[in-house]
Amino acid sequence: MVDDNFAARQTPQANLPTPSRLDKLVSTIADLDGLRRRTAVWIGQGRASFAYRSARTRLRSITRATLRNRDLYVLDLGLAAFALILATALRIGPQELAAAPDRIRSLAEMSFVFTGICAITFPVIGLYNRNWKYASILDYLSLVRAVVIASLILITGMFFYSRLAFVPRSTIAIEIVMLVSLLAATRLGFRREDLKLFKPLAPAARREPLVPVLMVGVGQEADIYLRALQRDRTASYWPVGFLSHSEAEIGSTLRGVPVLGTMKDFDAVFAELEGRGKRPRHLIFTMPLSSVEAEEAERLIAAADRRGMVASRLSSATELRNPLLKKEFELRPIELTDLLERPQTAFDIAALHRFVSGRRVLVTGAGGSIGSELTRQLAALGPAHMALLDNCEFNLYTIDLDLRDNYPAISRSAHLCDVRDPRRVNEMFARHRPELVFHAAALKHVPMVELNPCEGALTNVCGTVNVADAAKRWGAAAMVQISTDKVVNSTSVMGATKRLAELYCQALDIEGIADMSAPRFMTVRFGNVLGSSGSLIPLFKSQLARGGPLTVTHPDMERFFLTIREAVQLTLQASAYGLEKNLGQGEIFVLDMGEPIKIVDIARRMIRLAGYTPDRDIKIEIIGCRPGEKLFEELFDSAERRVTPPVPGVLGAVPSPVPLPVLRHAFEQLQSCAEAGDSEGLFRAIRTVLPNYRKEDQTEREAPFAMAGHQARPAIHVVH
Repeated sequence: MVDDNFAARQTPQANLPTPSRLDKLVSTIADLDGLRRRTAVWIGQGRASFAYRSARTRLRSITRATLRNRDLYVLDLGLAAFALILATALRIGPQELAAAPDRIRSLAEMSFVFTGICAITFPVIGLYNRNWKYASILDYLSLVRAVVIASLILITGMFFYSRLAFVPRSTIAIEIVMLVSLLAATRLGFRREDLKLFKPLAPAARREPLVPVLMVGVGQEADIYLRALQRDRTASYWPVGFLSHSEAEIGSTLRGVPVLGTMKDFDAVFAELEGRGKRPRHLIFTMPLSSVEAEEAERLIAAADRRGMVASRLSSATELRNPLLKKEFELRPIELTDLLERPQTAFDIAALHRFVSGRRVLVTGAGGSIGSELTRQLAALGPAHMALLDNCEFNLYTIDLDLRDNYPAISRSAHLCDVRDPRRVNEMFARHRPELVFHAAALKHVPMVELNPCEGALTNVCGTVNVADAAKRWGAAAMVQISTDKVVNSTSVMGATKRLAELYCQALDIEGIADMSAPRFMTVRFGNVLGSSGSLIPLFKSQLARGGPLTVTHPDMERFFLTIREAVQLTLQASAYGLEKNLGQGEIFVLDMGEPIKIVDIARRMIRLAGYTPDRDIKIEIIGCRPGEKLFEELFDSAERRVTPPVPGVLGAVPSPVPLPVLRHAFEQLQSCAEAGDSEGLFRAIRTVLPNYRKEDQTEREAPFAMAGHQARPAIHVVH
């Protein structure tokens, strides 16, 4: 019965005519039009809601800023009324104004209206959300804009109300000038410290005696430094004069401190200050050392040293520093690295913070020269956690202690780990799940790796493979490998093994192009780093302490140089841009090293910095090239294509990629030979990937040098 009723109800519907295709099309269009209208309504509502929320947020911000500066707000409104009344009195004359009660009544009404206009206009323009203690010219221009807008509103309203019958039109112009001056004068009170000449705290109120300082350089850095000293009333430095690089500035003053002469006038300026009882005890470079000729700076430092003065420089404003330091400026001793430093590269600090802040970071070789500086700069960027890996117990202990003292708020853990051990490496990655991996662990000393080629291959090649594979396996966002310019046309085992590591990371980076979730594998290549362990400066310092001689391998040997700080900053910037903007996939980032410098010239500068004369007080001895060394280093291989990524201070190289299966097969042979101590088999395995590499004989490298008349002797002194 149920089935029959159901059929009876369905029969009439079945007999209805079938809709035509045109009817269906019309119906579909109507539905789409309705959907479009509903969508437009939703979008309009969303925009209106967003505009309402933005306006409400803006109003709340204006109200908070005005309440926070309510004393200044009330003073400004009073000055607005006062300026209008005074401008009218000056324009009409006090006696004529007093004789016309109607004018006084109209002026009172206009002042009341003008005060109301200013009460709204000034906060909206933003006069109370600025820090007037550090106001710039643009901030003071906002005063002009606010007063002009308020005055235009007033004159427009009064024109429609009374056709300006009671007030001359020129009164408004006078009022604008007076009110801007009054508002600016009140805000100068916030900067009253800047209006004073430099005057240190009285000696009776101090715990330590003042240190008279002579400053070198009259510019923005000097101005900022003097401001910092003015704000710090307990500062122990007393500026007594400037030396300038320009004679035109002699006789001028900067914040009350006179310019006494040029750098060439140091002796005369020192004698003059000593005769006035202001004998300087400290020489401070308040200008970038890169803007001073190296020889001129060396002569000045040597002259200061002969008079018992300490020479220092100001820390760069763009330098990443310990946030716990309370001083605005940090005085640092002048080293050779300062005299070799190029003009400061513009660093994108915001990009570095976006790259590191809040992320888990793992650093291999964290206790080494480059690794420790890398670790410190990473800590300054606020990572969520830092895992420090190193195979040297003392180096790991030292960097962990450094972070504990200077960055106590940073979560960290230190682990002894040999990157050759894949089990231990994967254990570290599984425990910390790093998002950023910085691979600085390597054997870098050319003569040592020449004497121990199998050990160099196990660390530089197999260790890199272990770290890279672990980064891929455990889902890191990026791995950054530190490389060297010795990979280019390498004749050393160290250079060849680092070249293989570059090729492996390049192959992994290319493999991930098709997969957006794959990690980035970036390699940063640069030359010699001054001040690192085993480098020139520590060796030359120890030789100078013994009275010489300074040993140089060849009079024509040149190298690219970079300070550790700048090398790490550029490495971080290249890596940040590479990950954030997906730059340089399959490329090698090559730091711009400037021009190469002769090693013998560095030796001469070190001698002059110590206050001696080269070849007279301290000798320079030529000792001959060492195993694996070249006279000249290069940043690019002839087979590499050069590109210019949009990263300041960074170039790009695109080597011919080697397929991953080929690399892995060669690395299996390499590892087998290295573990067995088979050096010849190791070299054959290297040549399967790098056919141009050959293990040169020591006599072949020394033959041209010996023919030049120089006596070579086997000795290991320094890695250039």
